[in-house]
Amino acid sequence: MPNRILVDTEEGIPVPEWISKVEPFFLKAMDRAGYDGQEVSILFCSDEFIRKLNSDYRNIDSPTDVLSFENGGTYCDDDGTEWLEAGDIAVSLETLPKNAEYFDVDCNDELKRLLVHGMLHLNGFDHGEEHVEKGVEPVCEMLRIQKEILDSLESEKIIG
Repeated sequence: MPNRILVDTEEGIPVPEWISKVEPFFLKAMDRAGYDGQEVSILFCSDEFIRKLNSDYRNIDSPTDVLSFENGGTYCDDDGTEWLEAGDIAVSLETLPKNAEYFDVDCNDELKRLLVHGMLHLNGFDHGEEHVEKGVEPVCEMLRIQKEILDSLESEKIIG
Protein backbone atom coordinates (compact mmCIF):
# COMPACT_ATOMS: atom_id res chain seq x y z
CA MET A 1 0.00 0.00 0.00
CA PRO A 2 1.31 3.48 -0.73
CA ASN A 3 2.06 6.20 1.76
CA ARG A 4 0.39 9.62 1.81
CA ILE A 5 2.37 12.82 2.33
CA LEU A 6 0.81 16.24 2.94
CA VAL A 7 3.17 19.19 2.48
CA ASP A 8 2.40 22.80 3.39
CA THR A 9 3.96 26.03 4.62
CA GLU A 10 3.16 28.22 7.57
CA GLU A 11 0.63 30.86 6.62
CA GLY A 12 2.28 34.11 5.60
CA ILE A 13 5.69 32.80 4.59
CA PRO A 14 6.77 32.41 0.96
CA VAL A 15 6.25 28.96 -0.54
CA PRO A 16 9.64 27.55 -1.60
CA GLU A 17 9.94 26.92 -5.34
CA TRP A 18 11.08 23.35 -4.61
CA ILE A 19 8.16 22.35 -2.37
CA SER A 20 6.65 20.01 -5.00
CA LYS A 21 9.83 17.88 -4.83
CA VAL A 22 9.44 17.13 -1.12
CA GLU A 23 6.70 14.51 -1.47
CA PRO A 24 8.51 12.35 -4.08
CA PHE A 25 11.71 12.40 -2.00
CA PHE A 26 9.88 11.59 1.22
CA LEU A 27 8.02 8.69 -0.42
CA LYS A 28 11.36 7.22 -1.54
CA ALA A 29 12.78 7.64 1.96
CA MET A 30 9.74 5.89 3.46
CA ASP A 31 10.12 3.08 0.95
CA ARG A 32 13.81 2.68 1.89
CA ALA A 33 12.79 2.50 5.56
CA GLY A 34 10.09 -0.11 4.80
CA TYR A 35 7.18 2.08 5.93
CA ASP A 36 3.84 1.39 4.31
CA GLY A 37 0.31 2.78 4.64
CA GLN A 38 1.37 5.85 6.59
CA GLU A 39 0.11 9.40 6.38
CA VAL A 40 2.59 12.14 7.29
CA SER A 41 2.16 15.89 7.22
CA ILE A 42 5.18 18.15 6.72
CA LEU A 43 5.04 21.85 7.53
CA PHE A 44 7.77 24.29 6.52
CA CYS A 45 7.83 27.20 8.92
CA SER A 46 9.74 30.12 10.43
CA ASP A 47 12.07 30.04 13.42
CA GLU A 48 9.44 31.86 15.46
CA PHE A 49 6.78 29.25 14.67
CA ILE A 50 9.05 26.30 15.51
CA ARG A 51 10.33 28.11 18.61
CA LYS A 52 6.73 28.31 19.89
CA LEU A 53 6.18 24.62 19.18
CA ASN A 54 9.47 23.77 20.91
CA SER A 55 8.46 25.88 23.91
CA ASP A 56 4.90 24.52 24.12
CA TYR A 57 5.75 20.84 23.67
CA ARG A 58 9.33 20.47 24.91
CA ASN A 59 9.69 23.40 27.32
CA ILE A 60 12.69 24.62 25.31
CA ASP A 61 12.27 28.30 24.46
CA SER A 62 14.44 28.45 21.35
CA PRO A 63 14.07 27.58 17.68
CA THR A 64 15.25 24.23 16.39
CA ASP A 65 15.68 22.66 12.98
CA VAL A 66 13.04 19.92 12.95
CA LEU A 67 10.31 18.67 15.28
CA SER A 68 8.26 15.50 15.00
CA PHE A 69 4.89 14.88 16.61
CA GLU A 70 4.04 11.20 16.59
CA ASN A 71 0.34 10.38 16.35
CA GLY A 72 -0.04 6.62 15.89
CA GLY A 73 -3.80 6.63 15.31
CA THR A 74 -5.53 4.99 12.37
CA TYR A 75 -8.48 5.93 10.19
CA CYS A 76 -10.26 4.66 7.09
CA ASP A 77 -10.76 6.95 4.12
CA ASP A 78 -13.82 6.99 1.85
CA ASP A 79 -12.65 4.01 -0.19
CA GLY A 80 -12.05 1.90 2.92
CA THR A 81 -8.25 2.17 2.96
CA GLU A 82 -6.87 2.16 6.48
CA TRP A 83 -4.09 4.66 7.15
CA LEU A 84 -1.68 4.97 10.04
CA GLU A 85 -1.52 8.63 11.04
CA ALA A 86 2.21 8.60 11.64
CA GLY A 87 2.21 12.28 12.63
CA ASP A 88 3.49 15.71 11.78
CA ILE A 89 6.93 17.10 10.99
CA ALA A 90 7.82 20.80 11.25
CA VAL A 91 10.98 22.09 9.52
CA SER A 92 12.35 25.60 10.03
CA LEU A 93 13.23 27.23 6.72
CA GLU A 94 15.37 29.77 8.60
CA THR A 95 17.46 27.19 10.46
CA LEU A 96 17.95 25.02 7.36
CA PRO A 97 20.69 27.18 5.76
CA LYS A 98 22.37 27.74 9.14
CA ASN A 99 22.61 23.98 9.64
CA ALA A 100 23.87 23.49 6.09
CA GLU A 101 26.65 25.97 6.73
CA TYR A 102 27.53 24.37 10.08
CA PHE A 103 27.69 20.85 8.57
CA ASP A 104 29.43 22.17 5.44
CA VAL A 105 26.79 20.70 3.12
CA ASP A 106 24.38 22.26 0.68
CA CYS A 107 20.78 23.03 1.65
CA ASN A 108 19.55 20.07 -0.41
CA ASP A 109 21.52 17.57 1.67
CA GLU A 110 20.55 19.24 4.92
CA LEU A 111 16.85 19.27 3.99
CA LYS A 112 16.98 15.57 3.17
CA ARG A 113 18.64 14.90 6.55
CA LEU A 114 15.97 16.85 8.42
CA LEU A 115 13.15 15.05 6.61
CA VAL A 116 14.58 11.57 7.22
CA HIS A 117 15.34 12.49 10.83
CA GLY A 118 11.74 13.58 11.38
CA MET A 119 10.40 10.46 9.64
CA LEU A 120 12.39 8.16 11.92
CA HIS A 121 11.19 9.99 15.04
CA LEU A 122 7.59 9.48 13.86
CA ASN A 123 8.27 5.76 13.75
CA GLY A 124 9.47 5.46 17.32
CA PHE A 125 13.21 6.01 16.93
CA ASP A 126 15.16 8.19 19.31
CA HIS A 127 18.80 9.15 19.48
CA GLY A 128 18.99 10.13 23.14
CA GLU A 129 21.83 12.53 23.76
CA GLU A 130 23.66 11.61 20.55
CA HIS A 131 23.31 14.10 17.70
CA VAL A 132 24.74 14.28 14.22
CA GLU A 133 28.19 15.78 14.44
CA LYS A 134 30.44 16.90 11.63
CA GLY A 135 33.00 14.17 10.91
CA VAL A 136 31.68 11.74 13.54
CA GLU A 137 30.19 8.37 12.59
CA PRO A 138 26.86 7.73 14.34
CA VAL A 139 26.66 5.06 17.03
CA CYS A 140 22.96 4.79 17.91
CA GLU A 141 20.57 2.79 15.74
CA MET A 142 18.45 5.78 14.66
CA LEU A 143 21.36 7.82 13.35
CA ARG A 144 22.93 4.79 11.64
CA ILE A 145 19.62 4.06 9.83
CA GLN A 146 19.32 7.75 8.96
CA LYS A 147 22.80 7.66 7.41
CA GLU A 148 22.00 4.48 5.45
CA ILE A 149 18.81 5.98 4.01
CA LEU A 150 20.52 9.25 3.13
CA ASP A 151 23.45 7.42 1.51
CA SER A 152 20.99 5.43 -0.63
CA LEU A 153 19.25 8.67 -1.72
CA GLU A 154 22.41 10.72 -2.19
CA SER A 155 21.63 11.61 -5.83
CA GLU A 156 18.07 12.80 -5.08
CA LYS A 157 17.46 16.53 -5.48
CA ILE A 158 14.83 18.59 -3.69
CA ILE A 159 16.60 21.94 -3.78
CA GLY A 160 18.61 22.76 -6.90
